[in-house]
Amino acid sequence: MDFDVVVVGAGPAGLAAAIRLKQLDESLSVVVLEKGSEVGAHILSGAVIDPKGLDALLPEWRDASDFAKSEVVEDVFLYLTEKGSIRLPTFAMPKIMSNHGAYVVSLGDVCRWLGAQAEALGVEIYPGFAANELLFEGDAVVGVATGDMGVGRDGKPGPNYTRGMELRGKYTVFAEGARGQLSKQLIAKYRLDEGREPQKFGLGLKELWRVAPEKHRPGRVQHSFGWPLDDRTGGGSFLYHFGENLVAVGFVLHLNYENPFLSPFDEFQRFKQHPAIRPVFEGGKRLSYGARAITEGGWQSAPKLAFPGGALVGCAAGFINVPRIKGSHNAVLTGMLAAEHLADALKSGRAHDELASYEAAWRDGPVGADLKPVRNVKPLWTKYGTRLGVMLGGAEMWANQFGFSLFGTLSHEKPDWKATKPAKEFQKIAYPKPDGEISFDKLSSVFLSNTNHEEHQPVHLKVKDMGLQKSSEHDVFGGLSARYCPAGVYEWLEEPDGPKYQINAQNCVHCKTCDIKDPNQNIVWVAPEGGGGPNYSGM
Repeated sequence: MDFDVVVVGAGPAGLAAAIRLKQLDESLSVVVLEKGSEVGAHILSGAVIDPKGLDALLPEWRDASDFAKSEVVEDVFLYLTEKGSIRLPTFAMPKIMSNHGAYVVSLGDVCRWLGAQAEALGVEIYPGFAANELLFEGDAVVGVATGDMGVGRDGKPGPNYTRGMELRGKYTVFAEGARGQLSKQLIAKYRLDEGREPQKFGLGLKELWRVAPEKHRPGRVQHSFGWPLDDRTGGGSFLYHFGENLVAVGFVLHLNYENPFLSPFDEFQRFKQHPAIRPVFEGGKRLSYGARAITEGGWQSAPKLAFPGGALVGCAAGFINVPRIKGSHNAVLTGMLAAEHLADALKSGRAHDELASYEAAWRDGPVGADLKPVRNVKPLWTKYGTRLGVMLGGAEMWANQFGFSLFGTLSHEKPDWKATKPAKEFQKIAYPKPDGEISFDKLSSVFLSNTNHEEHQPVHLKVKDMGLQKSSEHDVFGGLSARYCPAGVYEWLEEPDGPKYQINAQNCVHCKTCDIKDPNQNIVWVAPEGGGGPNYSGM
């Protein structure tokens, strides 16, 4: 099938690109491929959205949309100790940290609404089809191919086998989100990260709760840091009140942590037991659970966005504002920006060339203006630890409000997979057992994510060298994959003839942590058969 533009990924960036293309030229043929079973099925975010992206794309969205939204009316910042908490004064916070004017939403529901707007404009959207292969002519990308369906565990066609399809475009936009499978290949092929800092990542875990009405504070946005993480382990947490007695609770752990015995999932469950947090959820009901990698490198780490025949948008490149924990506005804005440069190229009769104008534009526009002032916050946290790093980061953001920087542009130094230290340098962490009321185990949590994969399809988590996995990941790093995975995918089974590595691929929520954190880069995440994975509701 031939199109003017092929978009891979129906998240905020991909849908914004598709919508903007049709706004500029309704005659363009635009198709969006989405690996989830429906638009929004794989979308997970906090989410407190800065409305500037939607305001630019669809100014009428507040009145025209059907998703629940609560305008922020209260900002709360807490520093947690093991037994208590300290509320930080909002007047001491840089202006950029204020959430007033933002909205608490389900980003999945926002994407479902955006999908409907795109289809109303004539965009074709194909959910349940994973783009698994890049198509080239010479040095240029000319489209993608979807994966074959109905392939058995042995890799051979089964009774329901259906060949994948080629979708060719004059240009292809990659909006796969953090650590996208094809985006990663493109970055390597075209050396798009050459001269950039290493990309950095976090792991975000989230639950959606319906709480007792008397505990609900519509529009309250609470951010916290400190306990249960030590000062050398970066991360934070949030509680967002919105909708009908809904509270989104989340925990973000920076993946440059050192201790291989640390379990992000168990730290999240422990966090909810804090005396400042637990009372909110007592008497409530947990509705959903999910996890997702977050691209955190920002200004220094964003790769080159353009290459012959295509472009990266949104978190495929990484435009999260880390201290604000916001990126959907930048995803929408980069999708729109790419669309505008694509439309100009198509109008002039060009195809399959490099959109150098798009690459040149983003740093001088609103996305660059959002990311540049906060570019040193994450490096400062990494270098000086959470407490001092947060204070120095705050001072840097204050300085940037007046047009100067205290530190210039700091380096991220090394990728996250190189940060893990050998297990012999640490003691095992004894996590408390879940109580089934506030804290839970992994398997009951994965159940709430509605994750499903065709039972007999090939395992989509590829271990390149199983011997290396045993000699290094198990023997040196203590089998950390069993802990960093928030879905119970990886297990080391101690058997009489030695440890056996078991991959429970059916549990995978597509967070991509394994692809990022494995200390040897020995695990490769690839898209499973289309439609597989989580089916998030309200996330």
